[in-house]
Amino acid sequence: MAKQNSLKIEVLKGIWAENPVLIQLLGLCPTLAVTNAAINGLAMGLATTFVLLSSSILISLIRNIIPAQVRIASFIVVIATFVTVVDKFLAAYTPDISKALGAFIPLIVVNCLILGRQEAFSSKNNVGRSILDGIGMGVGFAAVLTLLGAIRELLGEGSIFGVALMPESFNTWLVMILPPGAFLTLGLMIGLANWYNARRAEA
Repeated sequence: MAKQNSLKIEVLKGIWAENPVLIQLLGLCPTLAVTNAAINGLAMGLATTFVLLSSSILISLIRNIIPAQVRIASFIVVIATFVTVVDKFLAAYTPDISKALGAFIPLIVVNCLILGRQEAFSSKNNVGRSILDGIGMGVGFAAVLTLLGAIRELLGEGSIFGVALMPESFNTWLVMILPPGAFLTLGLMIGLANWYNARRAEA
């Protein structure tokens, strides 16, 4: 039973307790840059999750045969391989999203979230735990990007995922789809997360 609870924690920690964006403040560049719409946040989150999960599996499998002296370079090669796969997939099947995300898809290679999880977790744990860690961290990352994009799109354009939700009389906030809107909204989300965690710690 204890082992099962531990495995559950491996998944859940990335969704909240160790959320990559709200708690660890990792991967903030794409978080701020591409979340002017919910669909862009979701697409970037799913792309990052795919790369993170795939890299975690492969690196966990070969962790014992990677020389310590070249482990970081090896991790980057593995990550870059999966980034290329997702980049070509998006360009082929969702060209509009690929264009909207632009250079931030190739830049997943240097996302500190992915490289950090390989160094801190996958290279030290078995495949099963690495899969759970990758799923948890990926879902946590994607959820924050999607929520951030949804808030900015709703206030900036009156819609979520392109579906109009606000009345015609609603005056959209242009700032929300511009870079300052990303900083403001993410700052508020991080502040609320810290406040909630502090309240839980006091309870």
